[in-house]
Amino acid sequence: QVQLVESGGGLVQAGGSLRLSCAASGRTFNSYTMGWFRQAPGKEREFVAAIRWSGGRTYYADSVKGRFTISRDNAKNTVYLQMNSLKPEDTAVYYCAAKFQGSLYSTNYDYWGQGTQVTVSS
Repeated sequence: QVQLVESGGGLVQAGGSLRLSCAASGRTFNSYTMGWFRQAPGKEREFVAAIRWSGGRTYYADSVKGRFTISRDNAKNTVYLQMNSLKPEDTAVYYCAAKFQGSLYSTNYDYWGQGTQVTVSS
């Protein structure tokens, strides 16, 4: 069982930056592919970014490529999402997710956090 706790959300003006963090419980964090998803009001949850459990390869949705960066610190059991050049359409609840030795490109995850709100004002 893995528990995920997100933090770092908030209100920011368009063009600004935020860094989200997701702290994971457990001793095998480095065996989990980690992902970030988001859900805006009235919309379905969508994939944002993922980082592979081994080798650190990353994968991004086209809508955030070049603006967002996912990274992980296995010593701290934490995954990050650095968000730059934020746009009003980035406004959503952002969720952290984990899957054991999972594929980087599949959006099926086993564990989810409770989410953190990101609001970008125009």
